[in-house]
Amino acid sequence: MSTTAAPPKGGIWKQSRTFEPAVRLLFLNQLTINLGFYMLMPFLAAHLADGLGMAAWAVGLILGARNLSQQGMFLIGGALADRLGFKPLIVAGCALRTAGFGALAFAQSLPVLLAASLATGLAGALFNPAVRAFLAAEAGEARRVEAFALFNAYYQAGILLGPLAGVALTGVSFRLTCGVAAVLFAGLTLVQLRHLPVRGREADRAGGDGGRGQFRTVLAHRTFWLFSLAMTGSYVLSFQVYLALPLAAGGTGLTTALFVVSALVALAGQLRITAWCTARLPRERCLVLGLALMGAAFLLPAAFGRGVVGLLLCAAVLAVANAVLYPYEMDTVVALSRGRWVATHYGLYNTVCGIGITLGNLGTGVLLDVTGWSVVPWLALCAVGVLCAGAVALLARGGRLAAPPPEPPVPSVPPVTSNPPKSPKASEPDPGTA
Repeated sequence: MSTTAAPPKGGIWKQSRTFEPAVRLLFLNQLTINLGFYMLMPFLAAHLADGLGMAAWAVGLILGARNLSQQGMFLIGGALADRLGFKPLIVAGCALRTAGFGALAFAQSLPVLLAASLATGLAGALFNPAVRAFLAAEAGEARRVEAFALFNAYYQAGILLGPLAGVALTGVSFRLTCGVAAVLFAGLTLVQLRHLPVRGREADRAGGDGGRGQFRTVLAHRTFWLFSLAMTGSYVLSFQVYLALPLAAGGTGLTTALFVVSALVALAGQLRITAWCTARLPRERCLVLGLALMGAAFLLPAAFGRGVVGLLLCAAVLAVANAVLYPYEMDTVVALSRGRWVATHYGLYNTVCGIGITLGNLGTGVLLDVTGWSVVPWLALCAVGVLCAGAVALLARGGRLAAPPPEPPVPSVPPVTSNPPKSPKASEPDPGTA
């Protein structure tokens, strides 16, 4: 059984209220970030191609620039959060995304669109590691898993509500969508600037080696690298909700249903799944179970083909698997970091997984082009899940994923005085001690 305290009973809102105001604000932060992002980004490609008449290569360049700037800068964003504090990076990221979305509303030329897209990506690199490290620190070791379970529920709620709001707003004009998204981020910036407490500044406790010690500690952590590489497969498999499954669906109606099913399963099941896992399984087994479930999800389209049943069941099982994985995955990152340079660890983790997503999507696309819609791509994705589950199990078997024991405190040494007091009688107690 897990040593983490079991989550209290109740719905998302009731459990959220058991946390401190700073944690509740971080939940609201993630809901609003995803609401604003997903009300705009799914419709950007159509706006660029149809509204502005841009060529396909230009559309791909603009969208790719956003992803590259975010994935490529995660490590820097996490490192800055540890050195400057979590709050400045969260506020700066939200302010930068406000500017980026506002610019998208009026941009017409390729250079301006590229700059706005780069700004929105860089914004995510600034606030994402900081938010997760802040949440881990505020929740504490006993409630970290529960906090990340709730965090994922709010995350999925934003993914569900964002496109629905975007459809309604973009039906009027894409400029209106950009304006509303920018206003949301501006409001979030002001709320966090006023109410989010100052936390972080690991550099204050780093001693004299500063940034060199920061990067040396993180980059030389072999077990963390192995864990990051093993978990990359989960991100490749999760991303197939955006790639292989929509391509197999072949229509906007079924594609929309995939996202709705995925989000609803996560919202309805996240807290129950986390409570069940916490009560019965150690953290390492939850990771292995989640990865194995992700791989098994792709056996469904392999068995049922490109029909509605197979694709919807695959999306639902992927959502369940992600609900199993996410809280314990985030908790393991903190445990492996030993509480040092946590945001930097999150930044490196996101960078490694982002590179893995790019390579995994390339490989999936090649398989789809070469083999068509045979069972081969689905079985290959299943194999990725099985291999990653095996890799995490091997790490866990060696005890390398277990949280290390806390370092013993350094005993204090009483100062030596140049003029010691006169020696009392042997039986007379020292008046300075209890």
